[in-house]
Amino acid sequence: MSQSFNKRFTEKFAMLKVARRKALVPFVTAGDPSLEATVPVLHALVEAGADVIELGVPFSDPMADGPTIQRSSERALERGAGLRYVLDAVGEFRTRDNATPIVLMGYLNPVEIHGSERFAQEAAAAGVDGLLLVDLPPEEAAESRAIFNAHGIDLIVLASPTTTDERLSLICEEAQGYLYYVSFAGVTGASERLDTSAAGKRLALIRAQGKAPVVAGFGIKDAASARAMAQDADGVVVGSALVEVLALASDPVAAAKRFLAPLREALDA
Repeated sequence: MSQSFNKRFTEKFAMLKVARRKALVPFVTAGDPSLEATVPVLHALVEAGADVIELGVPFSDPMADGPTIQRSSERALERGAGLRYVLDAVGEFRTRDNATPIVLMGYLNPVEIHGSERFAQEAAAAGVDGLLLVDLPPEEAAESRAIFNAHGIDLIVLASPTTTDERLSLICEEAQGYLYYVSFAGVTGASERLDTSAAGKRLALIRAQGKAPVVAGFGIKDAASARAMAQDADGVVVGSALVEVLALASDPVAAAKRFLAPLREALDA
């Protein structure tokens, strides 16, 4: 059954539903554009209208990510942004913000090396709400899910245009927190491949079938694409375009606000 084991997710999406608002979910890589900028940027994104934040855990082989996020991950690792740093950043964020859900997005390898039980304990203590592991298939996720859920952490699942109907039924059944719909088959950041019409039909099907909110990501780069994709979704994720802006910014906090505010405005219009 689709459900959330996390209070922040439950409260946030209930609030959005009552307000008839779409969720705005920005993605940033922990440790990029600098180790010091991560937490101030997270707060800036919330101030600019973020409802949930996806925080990328830097990894040496981010196969589902396009060049922008790959480079971002490489830079963060060179600065020393390992798993301990990521959890410490979440903990620091929580000293000022106890309401905004944070999802760690990354790959299975660092979690397995750390130990799933130990990782779940430390992530929950830091204030992590959800975990999205792009290389953990739902068919193989039962053990990990049980461990994370026991600590109040939702395991976020992915669906895509190539997901079969049978697999989609399983994904909709297992979805927690929110279901992340990848709007096209490929890697992050390839916005020229975004087809909002095709994605819209698929999103309508998933929302009718599932119980968890559905947010759409991949290819969303500005207010127009966010608004178009949000028509048939409960929210949108924006990643590569934001990561690129932050990488070039002399003032990442101001850049984060400047980038996100128009998307919030477009979703609320």
